[in-house]
Parts: sequence; C-alpha cells; structure tokens
Amino acid sequence: MTMQNEKNDIAIRLSGISKSWGAHQVIKSLDLEFERGQLVALLGPSGCGKSTLLRLLAGLETPDSGSVEIDGKDVTTATPSARGLSMVFQSYALFPHLSVAENICFGMQVRGVHAAERRQRLLDALELTNLQGLEQRKPAQLSGGQRQRVALARAIVAGHSICLMDEPLSNLDAKLRHSVRHEIRALQQRLNMTVVYVTHDQTEAMGMADKIVLMNAGSIVQSGTPAELYETPSSAFSAAFIGSPPMMLMDAEKLPAALRASVIPVGTGQEKQLIGVRPEHFRIVAPSSTEFFGTVTGVEFQGAESYIYLDLPGGDAIIVRSPEKSLLKLGDRVGLGWDPVDAHVFAADDGRRLSPVPAPSPVPAFLTADTSNVHSLQPRAAAL
Repeated sequence: MTMQNEKNDIAIRLSGISKSWGAHQVIKSLDLEFERGQLVALLGPSGCGKSTLLRLLAGLETPDSGSVEIDGKDVTTATPSARGLSMVFQSYALFPHLSVAENICFGMQVRGVHAAERRQRLLDALELTNLQGLEQRKPAQLSGGQRQRVALARAIVAGHSICLMDEPLSNLDAKLRHSVRHEIRALQQRLNMTVVYVTHDQTEAMGMADKIVLMNAGSIVQSGTPAELYETPSSAFSAAFIGSPPMMLMDAEKLPAALRASVIPVGTGQEKQLIGVRPEHFRIVAPSSTEFFGTVTGVEFQGAESYIYLDLPGGDAIIVRSPEKSLLKLGDRVGLGWDPVDAHVFAADDGRRLSPVPAPSPVPAFLTADTSNVHSLQPRAAAL
C-alpha cells in the first residue's frame, strides 16, 4: 500500500491529544486513528474520558495539546460546522414543536440546500430508517425508538461520511436497544459511514463494532477487534471489563500447585500472579477427579445456558457458564478444571499481561478428566 493510499484510509487521526479540567487530566496524551468505513466503539467506565474525547472530535471542546485531523486536514481549532461530520446525541436533540420531516430537514434548510434536493434526501432518509408515514408527527407522538431513528435520519441527510454517536441507546429499554443497535449497524454498513460510537455497555460494543477502543482514566487500555479484546486481553482490566459475565480472575497462590505450574509462563519471576479463565471455559467434574473444587452459592437459569456461582477454598468467587440447565443445588461441592490454553496470566500488582501461556506437557490428569457428558456429572456432584 502506498503512503497516499494509507493516508486516504484514515478518516480521523488524533496525535498527542490531552485535555484537563483544572488539575484533573481527563485525556492523557492520546494517539488514535479511525479507519474509513469502520464503526469504532469508545468503551469504558463512567469518567474514563470517552465522551470528552468525542467532544474533542466534534469541536465542542478544544484540546490543551495535540492535533485532530479529519480526512487529512488539521481541524484542531475548526468549528463543529467546519469539520464535515454529523452527531447523534443521547437525548435525541429534537425540536418538540417541529414535525418529523421538519426536524430531519432543519439543518439542510439552515445551510440553504435547494428545496428539491431537501425533499429527495428526506424521502431517502425516511426509507432508510423506516419512518415512512410518520413525517407529520411531533416527537411527543413517537416512541423512543422512533425518536432515535429521526435523529439518525437527520444525520443521514447531512451527507457527511463521518458520524459521532454519544450513548445513543441509553434511553431505550433492553428490547429496543437490541433492535435499534441492529438498525444502526445495518445503516452504517450500507452507507459505508465512519462511525465513532461512545458507550459504557460492552455488549453494544462487542455486537456492533469493527474496532473497540477500551479506555480507563483518560488513557487507552487496549484497542482491537472485539475478538482480540475478548480472546487476548492485554491486562486484568481488559479481562474483567470485556465479557458478560467477565473473565474470572483468581489468585495463583491459592490454586493447587500442579494447576498453577501448568499455566504460569516460564521466566515470570517471583511476582504475584492472577490467573484468568472465561466462565465458559471452566469444566465441572466430580470432586474426586481433581484437586480443585468449589461450593455452589447460586444458580441462574438463562434459557440457553446457566450461570453457576461458586466459592473457592482460598476465598475467591467465580461464575461458571454452563451450556444447559444446571442440576446443581446450593451447597453442592464440585470439581473444576479447564484446558491450560484457555488460561490467561496477569501480574497481580499492575494487571499487565504476562508472556503467552505455553502448551503444558504433560497435562495434569485432573485437567484431562472426561467431561464429554457434563450433564451426567452434575447429579453425581449434587449427591455428594
């Protein structure tokens, strides 16, 4: 790829961006690129800086240092209207006294777009967002999902290739969030828009994004595809934030020696470690087949799967995801195992990921117990 083509593939570039509110640094010298045509989710807990970063992109705030480039042009000090992008807000930002059609066309009218073109763009946007027949309704006459689609239609008619979205689904109930999430993703792909999507909901980010930028305390913790963040978290923070339920982190010193030795990378020194395992990678076995066990403290039936809550002898608590209805009961004692390749090791002090886990040889016997029929093992454990 030539340098020119590489430049054209980048819709937004942030270089050394910093922002403080008084003595509090909200964004810490951040470098980030957004590829053209991607949906990129800015994900993180409340207060991590993701909404401030979006406002810096939009031109609603000015960085203390660093630069913002859009389509190769430095827009660090440019006004929002000069940046060539659209924005969808959490509150929809609709004019209550205007109809659906008037809300959608308001920006075009202000910019002096010809009436015939406004009409055609309106018709196209109504079709794309399934709002036909609602043109004359006021926002108060619409459902939350319909109002959000009006906000999307308004962004579409602007004709910009970049759209910023700030928690656009947070005011919708769970069922609507799922359907509107699908609509946003379908529109983004159909229009080949570059979308920067702020959310604190990792389910939204995992389900929609081409790329996730996970933030904490004003810095980027990890960025990559949803699969990369889920399968290879770069830190204990990433491991614990991504996934529902998240990765289970256990104190390595409280695990059986053979199990600990099978997953701790060679050459990690004497520092304390955390071992992480995804809930679906635990195997429930009869207690007699392993040195590692837990006590059932709760069972949640979720339809297609069950969540089994366990207390471990060392004091840690974990969740096991079972792909079927669990027959376990409160107080049952069960054995646990997992394939060593599914274990992740982190430093206990700062949470950084340690060296890749090597394939153990030989594998301890209690990790290779036959678990092809977990259903048959659970009644045995319950009877003990």
